[in-house]
Amino acid sequence: MKHYIIVKWKDPAAMAGKAGEIQELFNDTLSIEGINAVTVHPSCSDRSNRHDLMIEMDMDPAALPVYDACTPHKEWKKNYGEFILQKTIFDCE
Repeated sequence: MKHYIIVKWKDPAAMAGKAGEIQELFNDTLSIEGINAVTVHPSCSDRSNRHDLMIEMDMDPAALPVYDACTPHKEWKKNYGEFILQKTIFDCE
């Protein structure tokens, strides 16, 4: 399945250039059995009605609860949560 985390930052200018470090953090989830790929996509648009970052994960459905409890996920929430204005989570086949 695909697991998407789509983020709108409170201050996009302050978070510009953070995609690389977020990618590094999420790369640590690849050690979890069933997580097959992670790609961080920064937005190519600065329009105010757009979100700023998308994290795309390819995983087996059984890996989702393991991911939810893993250290990188907890670090993501701890280190970046305060900078998020809106977040959408979307899962699909």
